[in-house]
Amino acid sequence: MKLASLALFLFLGAMSTSVRAQTPVLIVIQAATPAQAAIPAPPTASNVAESPGAIELLQTMQAANADVLKKQQAALATLDELQKAAEELKIFSKRG
Repeated sequence: MKLASLALFLFLGAMSTSVRAQTPVLIVIQAATPAQAAIPAPPTASNVAESPGAIELLQTMQAANADVLKKQQAALATLDELQKAAEELKIFSKRG
């Protein structure tokens, strides 16, 4: 009994010294920076229309987005079919 309590006392003493010996957590604070220069205005409709290939670029992006949407719809349809097939398998496996 005395040996166990002595071992526990030594263990707790060793742990308390190791806890005190740890270095404190460093806190990093960002330096104050001067105000940023004037932020340029976002492009307006007139600025976009003036750029030579903006309309063609937008049309190309729209076509690419439409293709992605079609692929996603096809993938969702396939997933729906797989889910229905899985549910049917569950029903048939319970029957017999």
